[in-house]
Amino acid sequence: MSTPSKADQHWQKTRRLTLVLLLIWILVTFVFNWFARELNDLVIYGFPVAFYMGAQGLLVIYLLIIWFYNRQMRKLDAEYGEDEA
Repeated sequence: MSTPSKADQHWQKTRRLTLVLLLIWILVTFVFNWFARELNDLVIYGFPVAFYMGAQGLLVIYLLIIWFYNRQMRKLDAEYGEDEA
């Protein structure tokens, strides 16, 4: 059995990264919504935590996921010589 080419390795790592971050996105999105009633018992600055997470917190988490994906893909592309000069 032959070893996978660099392009195959790059694609495999890209798919793995995308899948992991997609699972994190799904987990964060649906878990916070699933437990919204329980999170409403916690109050920060006069607002229930579920309101805060829905209005601001999830957006910040989504931006962090995008930032992390971009950072990791730049490293991955540079490692496999796929980066733009």
